[in-house]
Amino acid sequence: MAKFDVRPDIDAAAEKLQSTFGAKREIQRLPEILWEGETVEMLATGMYGKGNGLVVMTDQRLIFFMHGMMSQQVEDFPYGRISSVQWAGGMLTGALIVFASGNKAEIKQMPKEQGKALADALRARLADAGAVSGGSTAPAAPAADVASRLQTLDQLRASGAITDEEYRDRRAKILDSL
Repeated sequence: MAKFDVRPDIDAAAEKLQSTFGAKREIQRLPEILWEGETVEMLATGMYGKGNGLVVMTDQRLIFFMHGMMSQQVEDFPYGRISSVQWAGGMLTGALIVFASGNKAEIKQMPKEQGKALADALRARLADAGAVSGGSTAPAAPAADVASRLQTLDQLRASGAITDEEYRDRRAKILDSL
């Protein structure tokens, strides 16, 4: 398995991947999309929307991240907004289906072992959150965390690291997590 030397939590999760085919660039760039203090717990590869990418389970949310030559796609699902998870496995690959805030996201072509392990861990996390909150959804992000994320986003736009359109999209997602 390839060594990435990105960050200890990301490196540990990447070492467990059967293959990093189609996800090397995403693993290298993962720190750019993580929130401050967010820790990566599991990684898997899969196809969502326009292409192959990385499915990331953190201590705060589930993320699909695709970083291509011409475009980047980031979609996240804060745990408090996920209502259910399904796994449909085939002989070699399967699909993870996430239902969140009335929407359905299907991540296909996930290697069977990785996908099932991630689906099981995600179900366990959702069950634990439901037991702790008495069945109601827990808040997705504390206000102080949201403020620091917005400040970081402002700095990224000011430095030219992201476009105005990316800024508006990411800002809307941060505010939606409240």
